[in-house]
Amino acid sequence: MLKSTVGSSSMERKIISVSGKRQITIPQKYFEALGFSNEAECILQNNAIVIRPIRENTGNEFSEQILTDLIAQGFSGQELLVKFKEMSKKVAPAMNKLIDDADSLAKGEKKGATMADIFGAEEK
Repeated sequence: MLKSTVGSSSMERKIISVSGKRQITIPQKYFEALGFSNEAECILQNNAIVIRPIRENTGNEFSEQILTDLIAQGFSGQELLVKFKEMSKKVAPAMNKLIDDADSLAKGEKKGATMADIFGAEEK
């Protein structure tokens, strides 16, 4: 096993076998450290295969940002809890809309915004 440090991140390298059926076994240490369950996501990126655990998207990724915004608006106590629940329910539909829009753009079904659309025309 080879370990190295690049910047602030560390990297550990291990050679694994590929079976005749193109199957691999994730080393137990890696499996446990990354929290794998019964499924993994496999991505082809820059001439490399990235295998990572599937993370269930519960919308909780935005909890801290939602709470920070609501507290800044002056909500607290029970009112904060009610508003937080309202806002949290809006995250998944908003993400699904973004994904649908991205898919439409990728398929050429929809025209993307230009910099001028977003920031206005450049003044000379």
